Amino acid sequence: MRDSAGKAHRSPLARRAPSPPVGEGWGRGSGGGGQASTHAHDLPTPTPIPSPQGGGEQRASPPEISVAGAALVADCAGALYWPEERLLVVADLHLEKGSAFAARGVLLPPYDTAATLARLAMLIERYAPRLVLALGDSFHDGGGPARMSDISRAGLKTLQRGRDWLWIAGNHDPDPADNIGGRFAEILALGPLTFRHEPSPHPCDGEIAGHLHPQARIARRGRAVSRRCFAADGKRLVMPAFGAYAGGLNVRDRAIVALFGALSFTAHMLSERRIYAVTAARCLAD
Repeated sequence: MRDSAGKAHRSPLARRAPSPPVGEGWGRGSGGGGQASTHAHDLPTPTPIPSPQGGGEQRASPPEISVAGAALVADCAGALYWPEERLLVVADLHLEKGSAFAARGVLLPPYDTAATLARLAMLIERYAPRLVLALGDSFHDGGGPARMSDISRAGLKTLQRGRDWLWIAGNHDPDPADNIGGRFAEILALGPLTFRHEPSPHPCDGEIAGHLHPQARIARRGRAVSRRCFAADGKRLVMPAFGAYAGGLNVRDRAIVALFGALSFTAHMLSERRIYAVTAARCLAD
């Protein structure tokens, strides 16, 4: 889903028109009714990857990444936390990707949704956010919510309890879904930041997006090491994919380099215990 070139990137919450309601209807969850807030300030206040250095070190304090002056905590799990707003951000969960592949005869272990939600549960326990923001492609396809097991659905609703939850539309899941709770929107504008699924092709200060699944590759002790990463230059940031089965795109790919205009941006590479900041110019192509 791409925003039109003329849409102001500081727009308030914009909501897609819902699909015809089925059963309980879309958008009934922790946020109350299905209506998304019209302004960001309306959101309610609620009551193992091996390290490139070989492991063994103590877990470092999460580093901060500044985007348009906002100080964001980058978590090793591939999420962002904005302490000022008590906002937790994840992108590209691709829930039910395993079941989507199984429907096409490609059999994968059917545990990706449970594993992804379990990692998200640990982050929610760690940060206790007032709002969880999922930046699109939360489900691998439009049928994903219906294929979710009762256990996973109950777990998701438990995570939503006591906080607001906003699903941003993605290209894999552009329409609101039934019985998954939360609110639905195309973008969220909050303070100096704008959150959307697909990065704008034009310069967009303060933009945080997903979609591209950035991954960095470096030479380490005579071998190449690849890790998911945040790609950022202080003005905009592209989130790593959070889903257990989500793939990655090399940060040297033209789709990512074009967003920043050059290889001067930083790849913040994820590991189990810390994040490693490497300039994109030092990263290896595939």
